[in-house]
Parts: sequence; structure tokens; C-alpha cells
Amino acid sequence: MDFNFQRTNYFFILSLGAMLIGFAPIFVKLSYLSPIAITFYRMLLALPFIYMLNVVIHKTNVIKLKNKKTLFYSALASLAFTVDLTLWHYSMKLTSVSNATIIVNSAPIFVAVLSFIVFKEKLSANFFKSFLITYLGIFGLIYFSNNYTEGQLTGDFFCLVAALFYGTYLLIIGKLGNESSISIIFYTTLFCCVFSIPIMLLENVPLMPINKFEWTNMFLLAFLCQFGGQFLITYGIGKISSSEGSIGLLMQPLTATVLAAIIFNEILNFVQILFILITFIGIYLARINISKT
Repeated sequence: MDFNFQRTNYFFILSLGAMLIGFAPIFVKLSYLSPIAITFYRMLLALPFIYMLNVVIHKTNVIKLKNKKTLFYSALASLAFTVDLTLWHYSMKLTSVSNATIIVNSAPIFVAVLSFIVFKEKLSANFFKSFLITYLGIFGLIYFSNNYTEGQLTGDFFCLVAALFYGTYLLIIGKLGNESSISIIFYTTLFCCVFSIPIMLLENVPLMPINKFEWTNMFLLAFLCQFGGQFLITYGIGKISSSEGSIGLLMQPLTATVLAAIIFNEILNFVQILFILITFIGIYLARINISKT
């Protein structure tokens, strides 16, 4: 009885983390900064909180790694994550929040494909089912979107590419299981921040938030999503079953879709909702499949 109660708590912790990350596209949509600058401030402003969390939990001022190679793989993962976030932030300028968030959450499909290509891991029959269901849902969502324009189609394409890079990030991070979660989050956040700087400097756009609203917006993105959301998911996901974790993580696109409808009046039609549900089923099955491999 106590075990089930504890597991329920961890499920809600993970779901809360996913909900917090669901706020990310709202903050991105409200920002006047360039996509790469949003990535930079999202990481930079989160770093002090991740560092303080390490001090509180591990009782040390040093962010330790067990293996020196972890630093290299963290940098490699961060490069993929930087590209993912920047493309995703850019796509938000072109397409709807619901499309951007749901499409990028198809990343588990790419994790399975990349695992097959890079590590020769077998693709199960369940993978092909999840693949077909997920992309049936995504292409239906795209096709039946309201007031569709060429720019939105470009935005959806960028989301798909972002999902590929997010899948790459997840694949690399998944191979660092013997390291502390806080250490991995800290170094990936740090490297993403560093990788953002050269591109940001090359852009002929404002580098800094121009007013208090923009600073507040970036702070909330960093604190609630990059720090709070990532930590709660990392804390809860290893303590519940893969099926429970997969359901909890779906709170991210669900939260983003509901908030977009309320804040930006991105109202979905019935057919879109139907294809979103189909996509959720495919993503759920894909995550279950990855957890079992």
C-alpha cells in the first residue's frame, strides 16, 4: 500500500515537471528575442539554480562526473539540444503552439531509428506500430489545421527536424545512466549556453531583453521549464513504470495546447483533436518500446 502511494507521488511529480515544460512554448511565443537568444537566456538563467540544487543535494560546490568521457558526450548531446531548441523556437514564429509541441514530441521515434543505425539495436514490431500511428496523427494534424499557410508548413517541417535533433540528444543522454542527473543537467545546460553564443553574436538583432517583461519572460522560461521541469521529470521518471512515465510526459504537449487555446486563441477543430489523440497514442507506444529496450 505504501509502495503504491509513493509511486503515485512520483507520478504526480513527473507530471508536474511535464506540465511546467508545457509552459515553454508560451514563453517562447511571447518573446521578442531571436530563437538562438531565447536558447541562450533559457540556459544562462537556469544555471545558478541547477548549481544551488547540486550544493543542497550533494553537499559540495563541485559538479562531479564519474567518467571523463561524460564531458565530451555531454557537449555532443548539448550541441544537438541547442539545434533542437533553436529550430523549435523558430518554428513557433511560423506554426501553432499545438503543432510545434506535439510534432517535436515524436522524438522517441527518432531515438529508436538512431539506435538501430548507430548501435544496431533491433526494431521491434511494436516500434513499427508506434511509428505508423504517430505519423498518421501528425500528418492528419498538419493537413487539417485551421487557416493553413505555406509559412506554417515550413514551421511544421522545422519541428520535425527539431524532433530528430531532440532524439539525438535523448539517445546520447540515455547512455550516461551511471552519472548524477544533476551533473548531466548542469553540464548540458552549460554547453548549450556556450554553443549559443557564437551564433547569437553573428545575428544582427538585439542580444539582450529590451524591457522588464522580456527579462521576466526569460526568467520564467529558465526557472520553471529548464530548471524546475527538467529536475522534476528526472527525479520522478526512474521511480515509476515506463507506462506511467509515458502517460505523465504527455502532460507537456497537452498543457501547451490548452494554454495556447486560452492565451493565443489557437482553437482546435474536432478533426485536429482526433489526430492529436492518435499522435498521443503513438508517442506513448514509442516511449514504452524504448523503455523496454
